[in-house]
Amino acid sequence: MRPSVLPILLAVTLLPAQTPAKAPRPATAKTSPKASAKAAVKTTPEAEAARQGLRQTLEAVDAGWFGQPYQGVSSVQMQGTLGVALSGAVVNQKVDTLSEGQVKGNSQGGQANLRVKGVYFANGDFKTDLAGDFGTLLYARRGNRGFLYSKEQNAYTTRVDLPPSDAPTTYMAWFRQTLNDIKAVYIDAPTFKASLAGEETSGGRTLQRLVFNAPTQGWDAKKREQSLAQSLGFWKRGKLEVAVDKATKQPQRLDFRNDEQGIHTRMEFSYGEGGKLQSVNVANSSRGFEGPGWLRIGYGGDGRMSSVAGELASQDKKVSFAMDLAWSRTRTAADIAAIPPAGATKRGREEMETQLLVGLAGKLFDLQRAGLNLRSVAISGK
Repeated sequence: MRPSVLPILLAVTLLPAQTPAKAPRPATAKTSPKASAKAAVKTTPEAEAARQGLRQTLEAVDAGWFGQPYQGVSSVQMQGTLGVALSGAVVNQKVDTLSEGQVKGNSQGGQANLRVKGVYFANGDFKTDLAGDFGTLLYARRGNRGFLYSKEQNAYTTRVDLPPSDAPTTYMAWFRQTLNDIKAVYIDAPTFKASLAGEETSGGRTLQRLVFNAPTQGWDAKKREQSLAQSLGFWKRGKLEVAVDKATKQPQRLDFRNDEQGIHTRMEFSYGEGGKLQSVNVANSSRGFEGPGWLRIGYGGDGRMSSVAGELASQDKKVSFAMDLAWSRTRTAADIAAIPPAGATKRGREEMETQLLVGLAGKLFDLQRAGLNLRSVAISGK
């Protein structure tokens, strides 16, 4: 995954067991010379121009949003909160609809909150504490060894995912690999059909519109759960249109939709000195969460991100998060040393994951009943 910037933030804040360590790279399909020749025939000058435009945009993002300030930076401490809130009106309206007016709801609404505190190294080592309505977890890994502990179960497993073999040692390289994974999906792979959608003028800038399309199936309103891979991989299919400043190559507007996942979002980007991203305004038309949103980024005197906060809101629902970031060149593995509490029961990974997912599914189901249009993670955990 390396996903785009928005999925990165979602993954960091929404997934208890997810860390910003480098995720597995997309598999590279083996192709025969005949298949390669067939793909080459379909390439057009317009498609190549669109791919080149996105390639230049990713390079501009690397230099302007990340780049030099993160050279030599090996770790980040992240601390903050995530909240999901639903008004009672959502629940009461649903009760009234389902009962055809025969039953009147008296709900006060539903909410879930999560507190996150952790240290993450670019090479994949980490320690993170999570607490809130989804439970209390301690998850740590150093090298090839680690554990996941659940306070509610008073149990832990030492079977954790191994770090990537080609993990970077600094966040400058980490961000670059993130953008390279986007490039692998949208530019290098044959999944998306690339095209140009003309130019426009906005705020004295000339914008070029790049389009990448990989059609999906339609929305299935009866589908209530899906695999974790589907949830995280929504960005790997759909339709993406990016409006790029022809002078700076920075993205000014992004439209993305994946009909199968019910996602349709527009983002508009604002920049500060040196081309650093300052804010994103969101117009969300995703199913069940139509409404505005925003993302704000603060920077320290060193030019690095010091805070990230955001919100998505609709008439009766709100998802918000706020994270403080503290980067370091000098933290060592000793700063994330941890062991499971004495007396905790050791379990196999499959048993541990199943119990955690059962609890997660139960909480998501409560939110679904309260009116949040959110698909549960399949209990298989795959």
